[in-house]
Amino acid sequence: MEGLAAAVTAIEWFNERVGRVISWLSILLVFNTCLVAVLRYGFSLGWVWLQEVYLWTHAIIFLLASGYTLLHDGHVRIDVFYGAASPKTKALINGFGTLAFLFPTLILIWWVSYPYVELSWSRLEGSQEAGGLAGLFLLKSCILAFVVLVGLQGLALLLRSILVLRGAEEWSPDFNAAPQGSAAAHSGE
Repeated sequence: MEGLAAAVTAIEWFNERVGRVISWLSILLVFNTCLVAVLRYGFSLGWVWLQEVYLWTHAIIFLLASGYTLLHDGHVRIDVFYGAASPKTKALINGFGTLAFLFPTLILIWWVSYPYVELSWSRLEGSQEAGGLAGLFLLKSCILAFVVLVGLQGLALLLRSILVLRGAEEWSPDFNAAPQGSAAAHSGE
């Protein structure tokens, strides 16, 4: 069980760090959005590349912070039975949901996206707009990074569930009381 706990801790530490780094892009997103609005409506100025920075930043935040969001249980959950469930029942629900829904969805996203990203890399694709940003292939690669980050966090959730089902209820995915070894316990929250 120590190996499972170590894997959970490592994955959660990694997604915690990625999420915290990516969160700084929110400042760029707000600044860029305000700048685009002021330039456009105040001075009748606009550049395609500046508008694309807004779109790209939003996409990067969404895609690369999704593992972090799953770590902190920030995704939508239909909480009919889950809230009042015991730790072992929650572990069963999380394990089943991860295996039956999350992993198949991520596999589908990878399967559909990989050729799309590969083609973009083979062409070193840039913006279709004149004056747009080069390197669109890098942005499209974030789709695959999304699959990896969310997949890793899904694996951590599955391993947590196994730990709880084996009797280590301190690893219960109760996101308000993180176990001592977890990333959330060491993040100062």
